[in-house]
Amino acid sequence: MSAPVISTHGCRLNAYESEAMREMAEAAGLTGAVVVNTCAVTAEAVRKAKQDIRRLARANPGAPVIVTGCAAQTEPETFAAMPEVARVIGNAEKMRPETWAGLAVPDLIGATERVQVDDIMSVRETAGHLIDGFGRHRAYVQVQNGCDHRCTFCIIPYGRGNSRSVPAGVVVDQIRRLVDRGFAEVVLTGVDLTSWGADLPGTPRLGDLVMRILRLVPDLARLRISSIDSIEADENLMLAIATEARLMPHLHLSLQAGDDMILKRMKRRHSRDDAIRFCEEARRLRPGIVFGADIIAGFPTETEAMFQNSLNLVDDCGLTFLHVFPFSPRKGTPAARMPQVPGTAVKDRARRLRAAGQVRLAAHLAAQVGRRLEVLVEGPRLGRAEDFTEVAFAADRPEGRIVSATIHGTAEGRLAA
Repeated sequence: MSAPVISTHGCRLNAYESEAMREMAEAAGLTGAVVVNTCAVTAEAVRKAKQDIRRLARANPGAPVIVTGCAAQTEPETFAAMPEVARVIGNAEKMRPETWAGLAVPDLIGATERVQVDDIMSVRETAGHLIDGFGRHRAYVQVQNGCDHRCTFCIIPYGRGNSRSVPAGVVVDQIRRLVDRGFAEVVLTGVDLTSWGADLPGTPRLGDLVMRILRLVPDLARLRISSIDSIEADENLMLAIATEARLMPHLHLSLQAGDDMILKRMKRRHSRDDAIRFCEEARRLRPGIVFGADIIAGFPTETEAMFQNSLNLVDDCGLTFLHVFPFSPRKGTPAARMPQVPGTAVKDRARRLRAAGQVRLAAHLAAQVGRRLEVLVEGPRLGRAEDFTEVAFAADRPEGRIVSATIHGTAEGRLAA
């Protein structure tokens, strides 16, 4: 029988957990199954998950379909009602080896409860299962899960539970193993990364973890941070940005909007000026640092003037990599009950935000021409510079190595070397 087919939707953390599930399923001897790791961030994400389940069931006749992830956690009844689905597994359950051992039986359909989804809010610890090497040349390390905040548009806390952190010693030990296995770059990831440490003894902060990793793993060439909430950036994180060359000069910011009234209605904890000040200070500490950001277009009650503030934020913060999300109401969230912006306006605003992002990206790429950059080679002819810009090579390079490359042009949103 074949190894499980795993289909991953949504965020990088889901991708990390899919790899962990693959290891646990294979260790348990589960074969011939299909696992769909769902996302719940939007109603569209749930629709795509259901579509994928039907497609995979057709492509793998007779294979039991196991559905897990955030959408399975928040609305298990939706997936349990699908005739293609054999099991619905919650987000806590999917990270337990015993769950997969229980599923690895000859008669999956009749051997265990069809829905195994407990109260995610009762989970107090991060999953103990750590994987050594998710990603071929860049390793991702989950250091935090869950979220204590309740943004009005977001269902994710109900899929992931409250914030909980992996102890620093465990993180450092895993990164040492990854470096010993040849990984040149490690990315710290989580649902609300800047809340790391609040539940640990002494309440350390993310900056403390970053400094500890860099001090105790001197052979680590590159450390990268995934999405952060800039209002929670602590003193040591800013110090690391300023002084640690091995901390990569790229931050992805959870900004969501550039208008103060919309930010208030989102229940975000920062203002427009807070976001601008953070970017100015980080750029002062680390000239050349590059910012990405999440921005929602067409949040309920957003007027054209409010949207213009978000559009202007792209230039005011100097954003380079935009993730634009057209707002769609998510059942169970306060924003779904607010006055909605017409769909045509939402799409148009998302289009204009993406266009502004393309202008900023093109300017950034053009500014790199003629420079010599250090690039982590991820494929024979593809890599990432320190600021996360994609670099395409004219000839094969050694994968997994960091190489110096002279940039001679740009093409299709990438640098050419």
